[in-house]
Formats: sequence, C-alpha cells, structure tokens
Amino acid sequence: MTTLTQEEIASFIVKRDRAFRTVVKNAGPPPPRRAAPVKSRFSALVRSITFQLLATSAANTIHARVIEACGGETSPQSVLAAGEENLRAAGLNRTKAQAMLDLAQHCLDGTVDLKAHGKMSNHEVVKDVVKVRGIGPWTAQMYLMHTLARHDVWPIGDYGVRAGWTLLHELDEMISEKDLGAEGPRFAGYESDVAWYCWQAVHFQRLSK
Repeated sequence: MTTLTQEEIASFIVKRDRAFRTVVKNAGPPPPRRAAPVKSRFSALVRSITFQLLATSAANTIHARVIEACGGETSPQSVLAAGEENLRAAGLNRTKAQAMLDLAQHCLDGTVDLKAHGKMSNHEVVKDVVKVRGIGPWTAQMYLMHTLARHDVWPIGDYGVRAGWTLLHELDEMISEKDLGAEGPRFAGYESDVAWYCWQAVHFQRLSK
C-alpha cells in the first residue's frame, strides 16, 4: 500500500465520505503515527488496561497512582512486585489489577511476546494480547493504533467512534457495531485515522455546549 501524507489521508477520507468534510476542516490532518519502542510496549498496555471504561481525567489520576505503586515505572517486574493489593489501593478494580498481573507474568514467561508484535499482522497481535485475562479486543486495538502505530485498525466497539460517526452522519440512533463494521472497507488502510476524526467530532460537540 502506498503511504500517504497526513494531508493526503485527510483528503482520502473526505473523498470516501463527504460527511467528514467539516470535521477534517476544523481538526486539520490527523496526527502522524510513530511506533513506540519495544521497551514502551508493556507500559502502554498497562495504561490501556487502566483506561478501560473510564473517563480520561479519572483514568489519568488512577494511572499516576499505579505508576507510583510500581516504584515510578511500570515493568513486568515492578507490577508483580507491587501485587494486587497495592494495585487495587491505587484505584484499580479487581479485574484490572489481575489483568496487569497476568500481563506481567505472561510477558516474563514468554506467553506474550511484545518484541515480536512489530512483525505480526493486526489479527496476530490481537490473538496474542487477548491471551491475558482481562484484556479484550478494545484494549488490543488501542495498542495497535497508539503503540504500534497501525493505520488500518477499525475499533467498532469503541463508544467514542460510534458516537462520532453517528454525529457526523446525523443519525437518529447510535450506529450499531455491525453497521459501523460494514463502513470500514471504504477507508481500507486508514481506518485508524477515520476513528480519530470520529473522536474529534465528539470533542467539538462537547466544546460547543
């Protein structure tokens, strides 16, 4: 697939769907994607676990406490050393604390191979990551988009993406995951950037209130 510039990606999306015209004009080109180094992948997954089903402000507060509980950085060793009690005291529920511990153990014993993810397909990465108890498709997709910098991820289960799509297309009801999934092929190769614009649509709506 030919790599497009950020401006070309924006133009591509508008050509595929004119409903994105205004949000593209207001938000500008999507941000460039750069894969995080291997050493950052574990901490990125830990952060994604924290952020599951939480508002950003609350998640940021809890995640800062998780880092503090782990001695200033999150690594497999520091998460295991912190233990479930300290992770829960930081504000995590039992499921998330156990997910972090399970992730740490899986990374140390080789069940999950973070180093190999850069060469894996999206499907292979998701299959590897969801081996961890408490990590589902959403967390895996956020990891693909934000940590591995994949442009071709279509997170149809993300509430913000569904809400943004619904706003942009002025739908009477929230679009279903099934119907949103059917829209993805039009943007093949740049679904992550479409998702970003959906998030921007929600952001702009909140600012207008």
